[in-house]
Amino acid sequence: MLSLTMLAHSAFATEPEQVAARLLDHIEAKRIAEAEAMFTPQLAQAVPAESLRTLWSSLGALESRGQPVTSSHEDMQLVLMPLQFSNGRFVAQVVVDKQEKIAGLMLQPAAPERAAPPPVDASYHDIDFVVPQARGALPGTLSLPNGEGPFPAILLVHGSGPQDRDETVGPNRPFLDIARGLAAQGIAVLRYDKRSYARPQDLGGDFSIDDETTDDAVAALAALSADRRIDRSRLFVLGHSQGAMLTPRIAQRSHDVRGAILWAAPARSLLQIIPEQTRRLLQIEGQLGPKEEEQLAMLDTQIAAALSDQEIEASKLPLGVPQSFWKSIESVDARSDARTLQKPLLLLHGGRDFQITATDWRMWNESLEGQRDVELKEYPALNHLGIAGDGPASAQDYMQSGHVDPILINDVARWLNAQQ
Repeated sequence: MLSLTMLAHSAFATEPEQVAARLLDHIEAKRIAEAEAMFTPQLAQAVPAESLRTLWSSLGALESRGQPVTSSHEDMQLVLMPLQFSNGRFVAQVVVDKQEKIAGLMLQPAAPERAAPPPVDASYHDIDFVVPQARGALPGTLSLPNGEGPFPAILLVHGSGPQDRDETVGPNRPFLDIARGLAAQGIAVLRYDKRSYARPQDLGGDFSIDDETTDDAVAALAALSADRRIDRSRLFVLGHSQGAMLTPRIAQRSHDVRGAILWAAPARSLLQIIPEQTRRLLQIEGQLGPKEEEQLAMLDTQIAAALSDQEIEASKLPLGVPQSFWKSIESVDARSDARTLQKPLLLLHGGRDFQITATDWRMWNESLEGQRDVELKEYPALNHLGIAGDGPASAQDYMQSGHVDPILINDVARWLNAQQ
């Protein structure tokens, strides 16, 4: 009996792998016009040629291609092509239709290899830690100081999108840096794989920001609090980016939390920030022509649809995420939640952060002025990942290997130890 994949292939005059390879040949040789000619009209509109050229260049030299894997999805073929660039490992996801046109194209970082264990002479060790949840447990890692304890502890909450426990971005692992930097100073740190990364099947159909982030973080704090190695009177939560926006909400729902840290926290709705981020990124990369303006106008239309009272399918909304998610996140008022939390707060911001900018940092300063037990610290040289650099920041910075600045980690340790 022929497999479904073999039957699907029979409808194609050329193997989908060959179509995908030809596309990548064009892009690698900087024949962007030829690559764009392979696109469907819809994809050509969604992915401007110059954006494609800039993204490919940011990855460095292409060193090798791996063996492609093809699967059937209705009348489309999805080709996954492993790519090794000088700036890291990626997977090209190429969707080929029956007319042998490219209907979809995405470059994603390859699944990261597990982090190397701590040095044998380290003053801490890593152990597996499971976050129990009725919808399905999430795997994590607890970085635990050596000794008997109990130890103060902090939970790390990810930014937006599917994130592993190290919050891996390109070659960088900011949550790994923070976990080990704090564990070396006597503080236990729990990080875990986000549900959208470890169990995306749990988020099918409609879901909310609480389903995606909040509920799992509260469950993780409860599991930490119940661990005999942890001092439950000194339990904290640190959120990064979208996770920082939700941190006051998480701390309100977890009665054991002693204080909270907001790192690169949005002060406004994500649907306000996303268009700004997109325009700023295009400006930084010198690409703001008619096609890009059309792309931004389409994003504005998607955002209006996300906030509409009419029911709109996810494919017509930002990032293809359902309306229930956008409406739930739109209802989050992080500044109000922080003001009413009545627990110690530390806010951290990088001066070279082009995602969460000085506008949000100013709003946080104004909103929390005069509040007791609040400390705000800005680091002029740090980007969104807490990595130091020079000059204007861009997305290409994320492809350069670096580490969270030790000054930021030490400031977090100092603040945590001061909360007695």
